[in-house]
Amino acid sequence: MTRPGNRIIQAKLVLLGDMGTGKTSLVLRFVKGQFFDHQEPTVGAAFFTQILSLTEATVKFDIWDTAGQERYHSLAPMYYRGAAAAIIAYDISCKDTFRRAKKWVQELHMQGNPNLVMALVANKCDLNSEREVQNEEGQQVAQENGMFFIETSAKTSFNINELFYEIAKRLSRTHIPKPTALNLNDEKQSRTGKLLCCSG
Repeated sequence: MTRPGNRIIQAKLVLLGDMGTGKTSLVLRFVKGQFFDHQEPTVGAAFFTQILSLTEATVKFDIWDTAGQERYHSLAPMYYRGAAAAIIAYDISCKDTFRRAKKWVQELHMQGNPNLVMALVANKCDLNSEREVQNEEGQQVAQENGMFFIETSAKTSFNINELFYEIAKRLSRTHIPKPTALNLNDEKQSRTGKLLCCSG
């Protein structure tokens, strides 16, 4: 629900990470409150929308859930280009997915939007007994890369809403509303520009 008089932020959010890290489950839990034990792998990318209403703003998410298989990697820039936020997910019970997540972080730093709001998500924390990646390891990577870190479980819905609310809050801080009042300096410059271009 949008709040009356609240400014609206339309934000493209992309999910990246290896196959089997639970990206689709994270989104389905957030958007539809659903969880399936056997989630079919995403082909290419899937698209979802969701609205979050904060005190500061109403955030309309356009969510792109990208496929984790290696053969789809080359398509990823198409989805993260122009994104306002990114979730990089890994599975706490699989060290390889954590290594891959770190590569995604590097890629986004090099090619993504410089003001990108980035979240490093340690998913499947319901599998704590099979944990291969410690909480501190994820926190360290996030800290080194100016991201925020959160452990989640799409299965139990632990921290799912918190993850998306935190992204929305950060987006509302980075999206400064455009001033509606006329900027006199700009007006003066454009007039000068016109005079210069038209003289002689």
